[in-house]
Amino acid sequence: MSSENSNASITNGDTGTIVMEDKPDLKEPPMYQVVLLNDDFTPMEFVVYIIQSIFGYEHERSTQIMLSVHTKGKGVCGIFPKEIAEMKSHEINEMAKAHEHPLISEIEPLTD
Repeated sequence: MSSENSNASITNGDTGTIVMEDKPDLKEPPMYQVVLLNDDFTPMEFVVYIIQSIFGYEHERSTQIMLSVHTKGKGVCGIFPKEIAEMKSHEINEMAKAHEHPLISEIEPLTD
């Protein structure tokens, strides 16, 4: 095969076409709220401590959430993607268990 033939096949060959796909539509992940449930045994100070420790709120904001739990039966501590909400809820439940308190949290889908 001569070099002339090999060059011809390169220049006459199919060079191909690159097709750019449309950018995929990205959706925000569904959000979940971490909810503390009221009980008659866990001290209010411990609830404030938990909220400050896990969510990083100041004492005043943590107290407001604790009072919501106390007066309304439950209080929202934060809104996160599902995995983070599950992790924070698990942390609350484990800390409460470690301190022998019946405090429970759960996550709920955020409704629009």
